[in-house]
Amino acid sequence: MTSLAAGAPVTPDAADAAPLVELRDVTRSFPGPPEVQALKGATLSIAPGDYLSIVGPSGSGKSTMLNILGLLDRPSVGEYRLAGSLTGDLSDDERAAVRARFIGFVFQSFHLLPRRSVLDNVLMPMLYSGVPRREREFRAREALQRVGLGHRLDFLPNSLSGGERQRVAVARAVVSGPRLLLADEPTGNLDQRTSGEVMSLFEELNDDGLTLVVITHDDGVARRARRCIRIADGRLSEL
Repeated sequence: MTSLAAGAPVTPDAADAAPLVELRDVTRSFPGPPEVQALKGATLSIAPGDYLSIVGPSGSGKSTMLNILGLLDRPSVGEYRLAGSLTGDLSDDERAAVRARFIGFVFQSFHLLPRRSVLDNVLMPMLYSGVPRREREFRAREALQRVGLGHRLDFLPNSLSGGERQRVAVARAVVSGPRLLLADEPTGNLDQRTSGEVMSLFEELNDDGLTLVVITHDDGVARRARRCIRIADGRLSEL
C-alpha cells in the first residue's frame, strides 16, 4: 500500500513543492468495436489551492476526466499522482479510502437522500469514519452554517429550492475536510442568479485553500476560474 492509501501526513512544505494532482500522458480507452479513446494523452498539473475549470461539449471526455480525477476509474495508459503518490496500484478498497479522505464531489443532480433531513444528508460521509457522533454532528452543523443553511437542519431536501439543495450537497462534500473538490456541472439545474450564488460559494471555499476543479459545458462558469482547460475529442488544451 502506498503512503497515500496508508494516510501518511503530507507536510505543508511537501504540499507546496509538488502538484496536488498530476496526470502524465493519460489515455482512457473503451473496447469496441471500434475502440473509443475518451481521453488521449492527457497531461495536467494542478497545484494545491488552484481553481481550475474544464470546459467542453457533451461527449468531449469531461465525464471520463472526472472519473479519473476522482479515482472512480483508472487510466488505460499513463500515470495519475495524487498528493505526490501514484494511484495506479491502489486496490479498490484503498481507492475508496483515498476518495473519502482527499476528495469531495458535487454533482448536477444533488444526489441527496429525499427521506433524510438536511443534517442527516451531511452526516452521511462520516458514518464509517470512526469519528464520534457528537463530533460528526458538530462538523455537519458547522458545514451547513458555512453554506448559509444553519436554519434548515431538519428540513427534507424536497422542501428546499434547487440552490439550497446544491448548498447541502456542497456542505456534504466538504464536511470531511477534503483537499480536492470536484464539481461536475454544478449549475446545470440552476437558474442564472442561483448559479452565480453557488459559484460564489465555491470561490469562497477556494479562497480558504480548497483546491477546486469545476467541470462544465458553460463558458460563463468556466471563465470564472483562474485557469481554464478546454477538452475536445479527449484532448486537453489550456486557454
